[in-house]
Amino acid sequence: MRDLIFMQQALSQAHNAWALGEVPVGAVVVKDGQIIATGFNQPIGTHDPTAHAEIMALRAAAEMLGNYRLPGCELYVTLEPCSMCAGAMMHARLARVVYGAPDPKTGSCGSIVNLFAEARLNHHTELVGGIMAEECGQLLKDFFAERRQRQMATGAASE
Repeated sequence: MRDLIFMQQALSQAHNAWALGEVPVGAVVVKDGQIIATGFNQPIGTHDPTAHAEIMALRAAAEMLGNYRLPGCELYVTLEPCSMCAGAMMHARLARVVYGAPDPKTGSCGSIVNLFAEARLNHHTELVGGIMAEECGQLLKDFFAERRQRQMATGAASE
């Protein structure tokens, strides 16, 4: 139940990304059962390839806590993290990462690789996947379908 509540909040953040024309991925950082930071995809608008939802949430949480380490914190994200985000999560020393939909193209929690299972790394974070996977995945499908539809309409209008 707890995971569902926080994933719903991450989904709400994903809608913020969509509203700005960004790929709808959202994240929240939780400490002691309370959301302490949120983030959503912003690489296009910020001209920053690192402005993924997870990184934005990690930055906000670190600033709030006054520490780049986030022990005892959990991160909820609507899409399986990429290798950049997974690495940042491990460096932050998160206790737990919970994600929604799998990412068969760049997922680093088991879809392509599983960095969290790499025994040679010095920190290991608990990983839970598939929470509200259908809802999280559908949001992405709807976003890309709308984008394709808009591109086809624009292309047809310019002929």
